[in-house]
Amino acid sequence: MRKPMTNDHEGKKYSGPRMNAMINVKEIRLITEDGDNIGVVVTSDALDRAKNVALDLVEIVPNAEPPVCKIMDYGKHKYQEQKKLAEARKKQKTIETKEIKLRPNIETHDYDVKLRASRRFLEEGNKVKVTLRFRGREIAHSNLGLKLMQRFLEDNIDLAKIDQAPRMEGRIGLMILSAK
Repeated sequence: MRKPMTNDHEGKKYSGPRMNAMINVKEIRLITEDGDNIGVVVTSDALDRAKNVALDLVEIVPNAEPPVCKIMDYGKHKYQEQKKLAEARKKQKTIETKEIKLRPNIETHDYDVKLRASRRFLEEGNKVKVTLRFRGREIAHSNLGLKLMQRFLEDNIDLAKIDQAPRMEGRIGLMILSAK
């Protein structure tokens, strides 16, 4: 048979709800382990009732007048809450930023490979950061680079929306796309 939880929290910081002997008010509103609302009872009677069924008396709504307490297996309740949180974290999708690096004089096949990769990233729901790097005298033809980025955007427009429009930062052109 299970023992009710003890209150060995003297000297330690306890952040959970008050339970069993920690509940120090005269009267509480009691809810049984079956979910039935008993009404306002004396705290000592509620504690005796919880001990008789080998469960804990847990304060659920401490700010109410009088506080609402429920008879439950607190360890089991805490375990189920942790499982719910773990399940929620598992279903969470994190959005990553993937980078595609281009050059101003890229060949058509290389461009197609980069385009396919960006489309795959966008279909997975990730963001795509397109970087266009100029070397040496290529910067003199930055307008060709911006045209290339504009073409890249138009080829992805059915899957993407613009987070950051194509712009130049020194010798690097940047653009950020995200999935629609």
